[in-house]
Amino acid sequence: MMEKKDIQPRTREIDLIGLARKVLGEFRLLCVFVGVSLVLGVIVALSTPKSYTSMVVLAPEISGAGSMADNLSDLASMVGVKIGSSGSGVDAIYPEIYPDILASPDFIVRLFDVEVEGLESQKRTTYYNHLLFEGKMPFWDYPMLMVRKLIKKIKAKPAGEGKAPNLPYQMDETQYEVCTAVRGLASCLVDKKTSVITLTFTDQDPKVAATMVDTIQKRIQQYITAYRTQKARNDYDYAKRMYEESYANYKAAQEAYARYSDTHKDMILESHITRRDELENNMQLRFNVYNQFAQQLSVAQAKIQERTPAFTVLQSASIPVKPSNLPRRYIVAFFVFLGVMADAAWVLFLRDLLKRRKTKV
Repeated sequence: MMEKKDIQPRTREIDLIGLARKVLGEFRLLCVFVGVSLVLGVIVALSTPKSYTSMVVLAPEISGAGSMADNLSDLASMVGVKIGSSGSGVDAIYPEIYPDILASPDFIVRLFDVEVEGLESQKRTTYYNHLLFEGKMPFWDYPMLMVRKLIKKIKAKPAGEGKAPNLPYQMDETQYEVCTAVRGLASCLVDKKTSVITLTFTDQDPKVAATMVDTIQKRIQQYITAYRTQKARNDYDYAKRMYEESYANYKAAQEAYARYSDTHKDMILESHITRRDELENNMQLRFNVYNQFAQQLSVAQAKIQERTPAFTVLQSASIPVKPSNLPRRYIVAFFVFLGVMADAAWVLFLRDLLKRRKTKV
């Protein structure tokens, strides 16, 4: 009987030191690859526009604070568990959906008309025009831009055809592209545990970035305030309308009573006395109604103030000093690394592979 031999898979060892010596053995070729990649890296780094990011940090008021459900939610958030207090209650708009509000076309198109001023140019214009005419582009984007302009000229309709865009329901291609670009430049992050809101905006001009993030902060506060106080404002408008109507009725009844009393001073007939009492009672009734709606108007006005949310600004907008995109030295270092890798691939694999193919042919 033949004994079974244990068959073990052969492990292929890679001699990294030997591979490195082989690559360094052709030092001139390595210098060529590194030199070319270094030049490309410098060109790309100098052609990439600098961008700046400004940030605002807010702490919104949570409605219904202090209730048992909110206390349980606070305890659960300490261990990373989120129970449905934020979505429940009277508010349908809670901090977790603020990013969706910021990304909506209805919100973005209202930023087109915001007046901005460059830090160096000191030229005032709308943000829409700033993004279209004052933004810098890297050189590799110009061919695609020329193709898109050519396509637009071909598709362009003669004057008088088509309808004017109805923002945000109907946008032309340029407005849609600007809307998409702004959606990528603006950011809203919400901490699920603390509900702290972090708003950021990126632009090639640091002053424009600070202006836009400050505007977005105010617009979101106005949006949430309008939502939270909508029911109270409707009640206030109704109470004010009824107050003005009841006041007019009371003044009319008062004038009717005064006019009748002036013309019937020495009253002897019971019919005159009865008519005067009737007018007086009607005046008193209208006054009671007027007084009731005056109280309701005061309560509705106080309700608006009660429902107005409070936002604590933990960090206000400021003009950034340093760029937020990748530093140019890192771009150059990355291209140099790619050059070394390309040289290693050529020396170790690609060159021999091409030689084998040529010999087979």
